[in-house]
Amino acid sequence: MDILQAIIIAIIEGLTEYLPVSSTGHMIFASSYFDIQNDDFVKLFQVSIQFGAILAVVVLYWRKFFNFTKLNFFIKLACAVVPALVLGKLFDDKIEAVLGNPIPIAIVLIIGGIVLLFIDNYFQNPTVTTEEEITVKKAVTIGFWQCLAMMPGTSRSAASIIGGMQQGLSRHAAAEFSFFLAVPTMLAVTCYSVFLKTYEHSQMKGYELILKSDENIKMFLIGNVVAFIVAVLAIKFFIGIIKEYGFKPWGWYRIIVGSFLLVYFIYIK
Repeated sequence: MDILQAIIIAIIEGLTEYLPVSSTGHMIFASSYFDIQNDDFVKLFQVSIQFGAILAVVVLYWRKFFNFTKLNFFIKLACAVVPALVLGKLFDDKIEAVLGNPIPIAIVLIIGGIVLLFIDNYFQNPTVTTEEEITVKKAVTIGFWQCLAMMPGTSRSAASIIGGMQQGLSRHAAAEFSFFLAVPTMLAVTCYSVFLKTYEHSQMKGYELILKSDENIKMFLIGNVVAFIVAVLAIKFFIGIIKEYGFKPWGWYRIIVGSFLLVYFIYIK
């Protein structure tokens, strides 16, 4: 992987992490197109640049994350992330197996797109409009919905937002809570992949792989900066879109992209 490829993948991560379109699926397709998907550093890079995307949420919503007088906010996030931590560890190997095959991911993109076309019709009378109104029980339920994203191509954002709407949250409140929940979820995944998983599988700690060369360090730093900047813009853009149009535009996007990629990997690649 060269610097340009690293920047492109980081842009994809920043654009898609908080949109209901599957960032993992997009990055897998990009690395497959560049023919770099089997490189150990690339796999680690795709996970580690999530740190930049995490910072985007913390910076945009700094009043939430640095207001330590409202402990209930942090309690809800801690409880909501537990299902993903437990089930993610249990099904880790099965998830890895699917990540190696882009065709099922393309199919899931299409199916998820069809769901998003109609999802607004099912949840038209929200009762929760702010984060403060979300109970711990609702937060945990949303956390279980988030686990649907363990199937690559599903989208963590889409799963948690739909879960929020199912729990009575408005589109805006569900989207924002999805952003908040992404911070502990992605932080846990990043730390596990960088510092634990790579050590378990290859006897090489993740940070050693990053520090292997000056070029790797440069790509790691640039990737996180690019992912951060693009994620900030994407979050603001997404909130505006769902307020105005709901989730239908993202549904059509998933169907079109999923169909294109399905054709590409079956008949062209």
